[in-house]
Amino acid sequence: MSRPVFRFAPSPNGFLHLGHAYSALLNARMAAEANGRLLLRIEDTDESRSREAFVRAISEDLAWLGISWEEPVRRQSEHFADYETHLGRLWAMAAIYPCFCSRRIADAQALRSSDPDGQRHYGGTCRSLPRAQGKARSARGDIHGWRIDMARVGNAEAAVWGDATIAKRRVGSSYHIAVVTDDALQGVTHVVRGKDIEPATSLHKLLQKLLDLPTPHYFHHDLIRDAEGQKLSKSLSSTSLRQLRAVGVTADDLRRRLGFA
Repeated sequence: MSRPVFRFAPSPNGFLHLGHAYSALLNARMAAEANGRLLLRIEDTDESRSREAFVRAISEDLAWLGISWEEPVRRQSEHFADYETHLGRLWAMAAIYPCFCSRRIADAQALRSSDPDGQRHYGGTCRSLPRAQGKARSARGDIHGWRIDMARVGNAEAAVWGDATIAKRRVGSSYHIAVVTDDALQGVTHVVRGKDIEPATSLHKLLQKLLDLPTPHYFHHDLIRDAEGQKLSKSLSSTSLRQLRAVGVTADDLRRRLGFA
């Protein structure tokens, strides 16, 4: 019988903080308890924010925590062709359509309803664009994203996202199409991640169903929060593991603090 496969998949757009440490340590512990495998994946499709210095720091911080993972490490920026293949399949079944609206135009024509992230649903301007015209504009390089046609392929659970953008031409891919593709190609059986990502699971399950991909077991853990109750975030400049290390915090100290003594 094959072994369970877990993965820790950070984006290299900042240094890891306590929230990342908790998720990585939990994945490592669950993998060990299940006699499973632990993979490290670098989700670096956002070329405008990803930095090599952060990629190196991820490995350094995880090693400092005492976490080991299998090699080679998959980097999403090296596998755009895999995502394009799945986008091609979705296009062939008319499950997605290209959207050429700028963010300003999309916001101006948005519906009253909102998705779980609080973003108002797309109004559907490009949904009625003839497929031949959309394909021609895409082929000539017009900047666009790919939206899922929720009215055509959705279900009640995923419909809360509206016609969500699952890929962006500007950066090659976006989180949704890349993560379901990678999980399938890497044989991931257990996805352990924070509750902030839990709402996206319905969209991921829909994409897995459309693409005939296996659906992993999902577990969403509580988030580590600061003194004000806000979740830790790179965008909020939450204290990084490197900063803690610099002031004398040891890996054992941190593991005890997070419940992994």
